[in-house]
Amino acid sequence: MIVLTLPGAPGIELSVAKAFGAKLVEVEHKTFPDGETYIRIPTDVNGEVVTIVQSMFPNQDKRLVELLLTVETCKDLGASKVITIIPYIAYSRQDKRFRDGEPISIKTILKLLGSAGADTLLVVDIHKSESLQYFPGKAIEITSLVLLGKKACEKGMENPIVLAPDLGALKRAQRVAKELKTEYDYMEKFRDRVTGEITIKPKEVDVSGRDVLIIDDIISTGGTIAKASRIIKSLGARRVLVAAAHSLLINNAYERIISSGVECIYTANTIKRAKALPKLEIIDISSEIIPNLKQIL
Repeated sequence: MIVLTLPGAPGIELSVAKAFGAKLVEVEHKTFPDGETYIRIPTDVNGEVVTIVQSMFPNQDKRLVELLLTVETCKDLGASKVITIIPYIAYSRQDKRFRDGEPISIKTILKLLGSAGADTLLVVDIHKSESLQYFPGKAIEITSLVLLGKKACEKGMENPIVLAPDLGALKRAQRVAKELKTEYDYMEKFRDRVTGEITIKPKEVDVSGRDVLIIDDIISTGGTIAKASRIIKSLGARRVLVAAAHSLLINNAYERIISSGVECIYTANTIKRAKALPKLEIIDISSEIIPNLKQIL
């Protein structure tokens, strides 16, 4: 097997190549003066099983084009099988038409990957598992949240409760709570589809004196988590921690979350990061990806 790494690869590719004794090759890339993307695969892939690792953040559109060009080039050059590992897949939150005239963006992305020649797809905590039906090949979702929840509990959480910041994240909270053998619940969230404004209404959950672990798949601007944290603290929670698969942390999201009372954010290494942050603990999820990859090889 050959493992190809693209600019968005977050480091998982190193563990994958080592686990399989595979050749690790960095795809050559550059941007032309007019903004177009160039890639070149500097190794022979004819007859080989090729695993491509690429996360789609930051610069989602560019990361997508790099991936599509690489997938189709591998097939053109004779690769026997193309596996794509996408730790963070962009556009997954637009998984239905919230308003008339909108695209189902994740459907378009997954169909493009299949059309380019990807045979198998591995993603980490896609926003809605049901979206994977749009990929024409074999698609596997890997969850990082149980591992993140366990890491949070290793810090000595007392009488913990797992909370989802909205109903959509309830299944994730339930899964983590089952592993941690604790209670779970959710908060009611409402989003204005035009303005994007979010309001959160607390349910009747007893968090007084307890350590609360908020579970979610993606943190973007941090508004939802920050509002949830403030409400939870106002209800008497002792500590608030967060476990999120993909912490994009746009602009001042990190500061917004920490200032709301969150003690620590546990997140997976699904995207590249420019710098370390003191209350952001990054957990390597290669151990979750490698067994799934072994099953399909």
